[in-house]
Amino acid sequence: MDQNKENASDKNHVILVTGGSGFLGKAIVNELLDPGSAIKVKEIRVLDIKAFEGKYKENVRFYLGDIQNYEDVNEACKGVDLVIHSAAIIDWGTKDEKEVLSINFGGTENVVRACYENKINNLIYTSSLDAVYTAKALVNIDESQEYPEEYITSYCESKVLSEKLILASNGPELKTCVLRPSDIYGEADPYHIDPLIDMAKSGFYIRLGNGKSKCQHVYVGNMAHAHVLAGSALLQNNANILGKVYFITDGPGANFFSFFDQIVLEAGHKIWPKNLWLARWLAYPLASLTEFGALLIRPIKRVDVKFSRFAVAYTCTDFTYTSERAKNDFNFIPKYSIEEGIKRTAHYYKKP
Repeated sequence: MDQNKENASDKNHVILVTGGSGFLGKAIVNELLDPGSAIKVKEIRVLDIKAFEGKYKENVRFYLGDIQNYEDVNEACKGVDLVIHSAAIIDWGTKDEKEVLSINFGGTENVVRACYENKINNLIYTSSLDAVYTAKALVNIDESQEYPEEYITSYCESKVLSEKLILASNGPELKTCVLRPSDIYGEADPYHIDPLIDMAKSGFYIRLGNGKSKCQHVYVGNMAHAHVLAGSALLQNNANILGKVYFITDGPGANFFSFFDQIVLEAGHKIWPKNLWLARWLAYPLASLTEFGALLIRPIKRVDVKFSRFAVAYTCTDFTYTSERAKNDFNFIPKYSIEEGIKRTAHYYKKP
């Protein structure tokens, strides 16, 4: 039997998606609801601090709660077969360290504890490529890449600590795996596309670096598909996946700005100047000033800037890898082509 073409078993499963109201979380819920899903679903539970605005069906149940609160997590976990832990706070080096660690690592500690207490046997953790980020070029690496000796940001640290906990928890009582997404994009992307479209609307479009650095991307539908395939593998006791980490991407490396330019243009916006790049040596100190300005006004107003030193370093440095391990171990093949992912995203942002 091909475990990813057939349903995980004849049993209908109860699945909990932490952070299910978020960008990726909603896509995971949609993928689980798809008639062709690799997992037969009895009930999908969404645990989040904000209301669920995705597809609502009779078997989707929303739990209002905070992963920092163990009682909220424990309540949502009762009677669950598989937890997909995708809740997190995303940070480019500008948020409070204590907050980032409390949500990302403390929340993961609560999820693991609740899995043990409720005798849940299957757990997928949504990590990040930032777990191995070093601010130096990493080209065509695989999952054997070691964690950095020093963390670039508290977000990187939170992902490393969480990964280590998830992997150490793998055993007879709790089967675990870790998925590391590339830069996720898609409809209602809260991180990348709006700032670029706003820049295009301003009439002055500027990119960082020299256009030569490459990083990886993944369409949100493909990232959700990877979670469902990994969940199916866990539910079927696929030994290949247990206690492992997986990079997930759906295409070759591309320059960050050149990649997203396609979406901005297809959405009907003009880019001018057509080829203006701000060199890294200049962008980095400017980002430092932006961060310093945000820090000065923080007592009055909280501003989480996206133009940070981390953002400059990331977009100007090579960071590439493949998803071969995911393909080999649980048959991850992108459900949507690069062209379709870009087309769907551009249609969402289409200029009225």
